[in-house]
Amino acid sequence: MEQSGTSTRLQAAVQDIASGVVSALRGGDHAHVVPPAGTDGEAGDLALAAVRVLGADALLPGLLSRTPPDPAELAVFRKAVEAYPPRADAAPTVRWSHWAMARTLRRADPSSAEPPDEPDTAWLDDATWQFVTHQLAVLAPLALPGEDCAVSRLAAGRPVDVARGFVRAVRRRDWRQAAGAGRWLTLLPGVPDTVGLEAGLDFVELMGGQDPLVSLQVQAARRMRTGARV
Repeated sequence: MEQSGTSTRLQAAVQDIASGVVSALRGGDHAHVVPPAGTDGEAGDLALAAVRVLGADALLPGLLSRTPPDPAELAVFRKAVEAYPPRADAAPTVRWSHWAMARTLRRADPSSAEPPDEPDTAWLDDATWQFVTHQLAVLAPLALPGEDCAVSRLAAGRPVDVARGFVRAVRRRDWRQAAGAGRWLTLLPGVPDTVGLEAGLDFVELMGGQDPLVSLQVQAARRMRTGARV
């Protein structure tokens, strides 16, 4: 029961941060997206874990607008990067998420350490389009204008597969996967016009927009369609 309660609180904390990111992407007045530093005990651990779950997207508004991050937010983000390194047996998506956070930290603060070497994409090389779409949706924080990494190059080579996955996710009402795939499609070359991406993203937001994690990806896609560059 205690573990279940902690999981519920973590999910709520992640959604709170995601809501702040959405507001900032929409041009709202959220001065602080990431919880302030200095919180000790369980509350502090929960805040760091929530930032780690959301990943690099915790600093997305400033990254897209090229606005220097708030020092307090940056301190929490840095602490989350340092507190949750991937284990040796971590899943590829966990290793890539950590790499993306370290790269974002370096961009936000050039005095930070260089990010680790990129993980590989071997687990995706011969994967089905369904699996590729699912994994790319998990790694949506890597979908950034001008991003150049092994995952983004792999995605660029499979636009039709990601488009198929987007349509499938919409039909299955998997709004988080659809939103993440839609964010990738916003950047990929060679996406079929028949996908109707803009209308599709509107529909995803309409149906799943009560979930801040869905809204975050949709708003990120819209911001990137306006030509923001990292």
